[in-house]
Amino acid sequence: MTAESFQFSGDEPGVDPSRPIGLLDVLSVAAVVLDADGRIVFWTPQAEELFGYTAEEALGKYAARLFIHPEHLKAVQSLFAEVLATGRSWAGAFPIRHKDGSTRLMEFRNMRLLDDLGDVYALGIAADHTLLQRVETDLALCERLINQSPIGLALMDPDLRYLLVNPALERIDGIPAEDHIGRHLRDTLPFPDVDTIESALRQVLTTGTPLLDQYHVGRPPADHDPDHEHEHAWSLSFYRLEDPGGRVLGAATSVVDVTERHRAAIEADRARRRLALIADASIRVGTTLEVEQTAHELAEIATPELADVVAVDVLDSALACRRSRRPDNGPELFRALALKAAHPTVALRAADPPGDLTAYGGDRLVTLCVHTGRPVLVRHVGDHDLERIARDPEATALLARAGVHSYLAVPLIAHGEVLGALDLKRTRNPVPFDQDDVVLASELASRAAVAIDNARWFQSVRNTALTLQRSLLPDHPPHHTGLETASRYQPAQTTSEVGGDWYDVISLADDRTALVVGDVMGNGIDAAATMGRLRTATCAYADLDLAPDAVLQHLDKITCDLEHYIVTCLYAVYDPHTRQCHLANAGHMPPALARPGEAPVLLDLPSGAPLGVGGITFETTTEDLGPGDLLVLYTDGLVETRQHPIDDRLNVLLSFLDEPHRPLEETCDLLLYGLRHPDDHDDVALLVARAL
Repeated sequence: MTAESFQFSGDEPGVDPSRPIGLLDVLSVAAVVLDADGRIVFWTPQAEELFGYTAEEALGKYAARLFIHPEHLKAVQSLFAEVLATGRSWAGAFPIRHKDGSTRLMEFRNMRLLDDLGDVYALGIAADHTLLQRVETDLALCERLINQSPIGLALMDPDLRYLLVNPALERIDGIPAEDHIGRHLRDTLPFPDVDTIESALRQVLTTGTPLLDQYHVGRPPADHDPDHEHEHAWSLSFYRLEDPGGRVLGAATSVVDVTERHRAAIEADRARRRLALIADASIRVGTTLEVEQTAHELAEIATPELADVVAVDVLDSALACRRSRRPDNGPELFRALALKAAHPTVALRAADPPGDLTAYGGDRLVTLCVHTGRPVLVRHVGDHDLERIARDPEATALLARAGVHSYLAVPLIAHGEVLGALDLKRTRNPVPFDQDDVVLASELASRAAVAIDNARWFQSVRNTALTLQRSLLPDHPPHHTGLETASRYQPAQTTSEVGGDWYDVISLADDRTALVVGDVMGNGIDAAATMGRLRTATCAYADLDLAPDAVLQHLDKITCDLEHYIVTCLYAVYDPHTRQCHLANAGHMPPALARPGEAPVLLDLPSGAPLGVGGITFETTTEDLGPGDLLVLYTDGLVETRQHPIDDRLNVLLSFLDEPHRPLEETCDLLLYGLRHPDDHDDVALLVARAL
């Protein structure tokens, strides 16, 4: 048998013969065929690479003499004869002599061959022992790593079908390994963006560039629990697999379960947002001393971070500052103060509009909340729960349509008193309320309750002071000879207490009329009461027919006895027969005078000192008032602001008096709405008189 008997080609179309294309090429496995006499009759290129001899140098030579050391010659001949005689193969490592004279350990597999003529040959397959041992070690290591790794690993063919799955991936996705094999990647991935993942993996197959640590969130296919808390997170990485010749074999996928890290990150972010919400609430809730505004601020801050629909309801008894014992199972009367939704929803129609007064039975959850003073949590709302949340069957149906699936009510408690409840519902947010939400809602409710409590008591005191103030002011003045009058009193904004501003129009003998405007420096019930005392005293002194300066002198003495109060006052007496007006000023703003055809001016009166200083004399000034002349008396709240110089404001006042013939009621409205701002912090008393 000769070498020509074997058909061998070292080249394949499209393959670089200089590059290994498979494991056998990496190992450089050589094949050598010997005849029955031990001569070499077949010699592969790999044999030349292993032993160093070319085919011309090896063919026809005795193999034993060519690369077997003399001391091993008998053993080799014995093994060779046994293989040819028995047909049993032999395998093992054996040292050979390289052409360069070195000794190398080779791994051999020897077996007997028969051709079609019945001639016997010996086939020897050889590889470098060290290289083979390293490959075997690498394979064993890879197998151990794949099977024992906590990271899920899978091998995919170029069509993205599973070829191999390790036990870790079985545990991660809950699908047995055998159920993976042959299936596409999309059949097992629990991600909604599986198309994107497949596209990215095909890109890896095309370019060879790995795609690492891709973060994806989903639910294992075997997990049918709808609860959001069962959501998992995985880190995916993709690599292209190639053989030594560069041929693409498929892709490797690694999957790391990072659910704990994902949940920890979510919880950390949730805690950060909750702290930010509480910090924001401390700034945004309770900015005014208005109950309705505070409730609105609470609803705004809780939407949508805490709930999709938020309502703030206060007990009517608490709003009226009435403390009453109530049965623990009886109905309650609630005043709706605020209502807010994160998105358009029919749930708003099921709630009480702000301002409405509604009775809720003792079986309602919001009533239970205020009776017990404890939060009421319904994580998963059912039909029966909706009936206990809504006020009536129609509202129950609306809440069901809105998709209310979780409910939480927390009490508004301030200084040990339950004021009402913060009512929270979730519709679009799929996560049910939990204990963390209870803690957060209770913290927000506690902060808001203190602000609501302060506001309700302030409003109660302010309403009392305002009632007292208005009761002490004169009714619509009667007709006075030769004089037409109009007046206004406007308290400060609702966040400020009522002051002690007043005006008066007093009929005197001989058709004369006294005009008075004063301002008790201070606010609240005390200031209103002091104002009432001074107004009464002014009327008494006016009846004594005293000159204006004498009236102020007596008022000054009375004011000195009123502890620390300081009062400004302008007292004027108009005589229609002489058409003269006599005026005296005690530290008050100068009156304005507008004559037909002339520019309005401020009367230059001796200002005097405020009442209550004591020991100060006052002066009376006389001013002629012709028909149509307009006299304007006012308190400083009309013109003083914190942003503008007083002279500029007085000029603005005069500019509004450019038409003295304008109806007095219109003049009052023009001055108030032209000069006053809704947020001004002081009361205003305004008295306008026109000589007839």
